Amino acid sequence: MAATVTTDGPKPVLDKPLMRYGRRTLERLAPGAETPQYRILGISPLTPHIGAEISGVDLSRPIGEELAAELRQALLEWKVVFFRGQAGLQPCHHLDLAAVWGPPEANPFFPEAGTAGVSRLAKDAMAIGNENIWHSDHSFMAAPALGSVLRSVEVPSAGGDTMWADMGAAYDNLSEKMKARIENLAAVHDWVPSWGSTMTGEQIADFRTSLPPVEHPVVVRHPRNGRRLLYVNEPFTTRIVGLSDTESRELLDELVLQARVPEFQVRFHWEQDSVAIWDNIATQHYAISDYFPRRRVMERIAVAGVPLS
Repeated sequence: MAATVTTDGPKPVLDKPLMRYGRRTLERLAPGAETPQYRILGISPLTPHIGAEISGVDLSRPIGEELAAELRQALLEWKVVFFRGQAGLQPCHHLDLAAVWGPPEANPFFPEAGTAGVSRLAKDAMAIGNENIWHSDHSFMAAPALGSVLRSVEVPSAGGDTMWADMGAAYDNLSEKMKARIENLAAVHDWVPSWGSTMTGEQIADFRTSLPPVEHPVVVRHPRNGRRLLYVNEPFTTRIVGLSDTESRELLDELVLQARVPEFQVRFHWEQDSVAIWDNIATQHYAISDYFPRRRVMERIAVAGVPLS
């Protein structure tokens, strides 16, 4: 969309304002929620509303119910949480940690790391640029992944950070007119435009039998706290149901920009033996592909989700 910029005023004049100016609404908690208290975990926020580093826990040790409850609460509050110095974490511990939220969910397009449910993501010269787009994991499934647990196996000396965007904030900062417009809309999510771009027609047909296009509300309610969230993303959301192709494309082009607002984001610099856990419904993420020719090797477990409403 073209913009006309004046040289004598304090701000640009847009022929169509894609994002509103002024103060951002940045609420960490769902409406009406009380501020949690923690007895075990140390919480160090990276921003006021999304992302916190957690100390005081060795993830290779057994996770009791009190610790599990605090981990669940921390993720619900901060949407993505980080741990450093977890050298003792093995695949069995990785699975136990993910089980705090639910059973593992395989990604049909990722190779497993030798342990069922654990996917190995090795990014090098053959994978440059593949991961640098804002997205929600598995939104092309009828019950998208509730979350993911990612640990670093090999990290580059510089670069390779990951960013997360708070999709509650993305929704909160839409205009009231836009909120009303999208409240009851649904969108189609499909893996073919992204994952299918490297497949043959026969391979696409094979996957299509178990992974048809699915529909999700454009505005979803978080399954655990009821917070309204904007649920569209660039690679997997293909159209808005009930709109013309042109109107659907224009609306999606506007909505996906919300993930790109810096005030809604947190950025994490990986070190060896770091772990990130994120709420895949409340956030989108973006793996920054800036480390070629160095390697970045991660292991990930996705947590099975539920249909969204």
